[in-house]
Amino acid sequence: SLHEIKYCPSCNQKFECKVGSIYLCQCSSIKLTEKENNFIENKYSDCLCINCLQKIKVQFQDDDKRTTSKKNK
Repeated sequence: SLHEIKYCPSCNQKFECKVGSIYLCQCSSIKLTEKENNFIENKYSDCLCINCLQKIKVQFQDDDKRTTSKKNK
């Protein structure tokens, strides 16, 4: 099994990337939308730690809420 120690390109925190068993990896516990995935792929060259992934998710949900509420006005 391939386990790598990586440093998050966003916050520089050390984490374990389980490329060999992706379903056990920290990132598999978070479901990202296509938009969120594209954003991460375009901005970062490597995996992010779970904290940063969650932050991005919250950021996107807030953006969606703002966009949606603008449309309804």
